[in-house]
Amino acid sequence: MSRIADFIGVSARENVEKAIATARENEQFNALLSLSEERAFDRAAKVDAGEITGRLAGVPFIAKDNFLTLGDTTTAASKFLESFKAPLQATAIEKLEAEGAICIGKANLDAFAHGGSTENSAYGPTKNAIDQERVAGGSSGGSAVSVALNIVPFALGTDTGGSIRQPASFNGVVGIKPTYGTVSRYGVVAMASSTDTIGVLAATAEDAEIVLDILSGRDSKDMTTLPDFFEPKGLSEPRRIGVIKEFMTEDVDPEVRARTSEYIETMKAKGHTIEEVSLPMLKYALAIYYIVVPAEISSNLGRYDGIRYGARAEAETLGEVYGLSRDHGFVPENKRRIMIGSYVLSSGFFDAYYLKAQKARTLLINEFNKVFESFDVLVGPVAPTPAFKLGENTEDPVKMYLADIMTVPASLAGLPAVSVPAGKTEAGLPVGVQLIGPRRSDATLLALARQGEV
Repeated sequence: MSRIADFIGVSARENVEKAIATARENEQFNALLSLSEERAFDRAAKVDAGEITGRLAGVPFIAKDNFLTLGDTTTAASKFLESFKAPLQATAIEKLEAEGAICIGKANLDAFAHGGSTENSAYGPTKNAIDQERVAGGSSGGSAVSVALNIVPFALGTDTGGSIRQPASFNGVVGIKPTYGTVSRYGVVAMASSTDTIGVLAATAEDAEIVLDILSGRDSKDMTTLPDFFEPKGLSEPRRIGVIKEFMTEDVDPEVRARTSEYIETMKAKGHTIEEVSLPMLKYALAIYYIVVPAEISSNLGRYDGIRYGARAEAETLGEVYGLSRDHGFVPENKRRIMIGSYVLSSGFFDAYYLKAQKARTLLINEFNKVFESFDVLVGPVAPTPAFKLGENTEDPVKMYLADIMTVPASLAGLPAVSVPAGKTEAGLPVGVQLIGPRRSDATLLALARQGEV
């Protein structure tokens, strides 16, 4: 199934007009921070005139607003960058536009991608596509909601610890975090450089496959990129699938466990071998993540001081410029992560926290590698609950962080992982199942996801 196919061969201008009209009809969800109408219609005219061609000619899409788009404002949902005009363009955008795709706007996110609910945006929260009293998930909440509301067939997102997979689960769409290094990060505002991954939110697994095939490959501007290994394929034989024991405990919402179990049964009915598997290191993953990632955030955001980078506050002394600029530019969650990161990197605590976390991370990676000697794919829920209510977790950072407990392990290990819709709760809230594979098994995961689609 492909929703992208519905846009191919149709007037590009009609596609753009429909997408922008749908976006305006759904402004109450606050999924988009800006629309690029002039740019979009200009590209549409060139597609219709035959000047621009490609596999996605005339297909509209949306980019999370931490992707630089040439000449447009890129805010990363922060006041620090509210007037920042991108002097260059992200490689991911370049590749899509080279195939004729048309970016119609930029999606809302948690400021600097710090969060799991899109409530940390300086421009207000994005509302869930199914229930406007609930969160969209984060940090790619605006991208997920844009796809779920049929504004566009796919959107770009970033996933550092679950920021594509969790909002995909909460809104009932497909979301893939590829193997670390599959897609260039050039031209995307950095969060945590060792886990930042560019991925896709799409209406179907086939659409995610089409887009990832275009995005993948080495980029001379990003030394972490891998050679282009991604090649869409079908499943020629049944797979050995391990159900992650630690993800199916009593602490997980009963309806989430039920939908996950039902999805697993459909996999078994298709001939795949299903067994339970235990990964004891998973219980340390969240603690590892919230040491390593804030440390990298502290480093990456050091340039935002109002002088080297970001909006500058008026003040009399240098110290006041730094302080006031950062106080205005950063939301509380940004400040929290910077302080945690600075603390674990400080001379008295580096060995006790950061170094120990990196050693534990290696043990987690080794455990995954060992498990993949016996299994092709691992399966479990994306998140322990369906979408929670707006404001429900904002006063309790630890409770908010626990929403990432099932997504951070794959991020720390650099593994590909896909969130696939697996049904809904009795209240109608979507539930996603997560498929995790060894490095460079992205095509297998998406083929398995396609097989499970109704």
